[in-house]
Amino acid sequence: MTTVSTIYGDLSGVEFRSLFSNGKTDGCLVTEPNSLKTPYGTLVPQYEAEDMGRRSVKPMYFYKDGSLKSIALQSQTMLETPVGSIPAELVTFHKNGSIKRIFSLDGKLSGFWSWKNEFALADDITFNSPVGTLTAKLIGLQFYESGALKSITLWPGQTLTVTTPMGEIIVRKGLAFYESGAIRSFEPQKKIDISTPIGVITSWDNEPNGIHGDINSVQLSEDGSIEALSTVDHAVHVTVKEQEAELFHPGVKNNVCGDERKVSIPMKVRFDKKLVMFHDNPKFTFDLEHTRFELRKMDLATKEPAYSCS
Repeated sequence: MTTVSTIYGDLSGVEFRSLFSNGKTDGCLVTEPNSLKTPYGTLVPQYEAEDMGRRSVKPMYFYKDGSLKSIALQSQTMLETPVGSIPAELVTFHKNGSIKRIFSLDGKLSGFWSWKNEFALADDITFNSPVGTLTAKLIGLQFYESGALKSITLWPGQTLTVTTPMGEIIVRKGLAFYESGAIRSFEPQKKIDISTPIGVITSWDNEPNGIHGDINSVQLSEDGSIEALSTVDHAVHVTVKEQEAELFHPGVKNNVCGDERKVSIPMKVRFDKKLVMFHDNPKFTFDLEHTRFELRKMDLATKEPAYSCS
């Protein structure tokens, strides 16, 4: 084991390290307590896994100029961020030194430790946001280099009530912002009707991405107009002059636990200036001005996805 010098202080008990071509440390693993003095206070990098809920010891990583890129902390530590004091077990940084992502917990999911075990350790966190003060159990927060809040990722079952260009909406999974503070995307807790350039569409994604809240099914332009949504309730009949009409609609698939339960596959509808695109496929792009769109209500004999196979 060796000692490595960093701009935050010396690291002792270094068991492993890799180097950039300029000789500076790329990443290293420590096996004894160390204290790094950072703009966010004194941080103690993880040097041991205290229980089966923590991941095995993670290396800390640095940028070529020696500034921190990511660090797993030995114990949960309160960090002062642009949105308030946030508890952290894992933090990543932008090159300019500002916080990029912060995770309040950094557990290891396994057959012995489920997300429910991890969730039981989560506390309500109150923080500032472009839509006001919010409180929820958070998986993580993401920031722009400027320090502006970029996205919020919620634990399953957690919701936020926020004011959007569509009115007051209960949000699940995630909420994302433009650097200006305008809402970029959100995941609604229940079906909502949204006015679009082709009519009012019921928006709902029955299987949204739950990994992070950076990209959600309802996506807005910075001016608040609808940019994209997912629907399991509407089909769109498209007619272009002198061409055969096409019907775009949500799909159907078997539930993960068997074919006795059918679930819908949401149809993505995206709007870009004077164009509309279906299924995120450029081949299915139509000019709003020269195309006729007819919304049709779907009546599929489908159910919500179920993930318990017992």
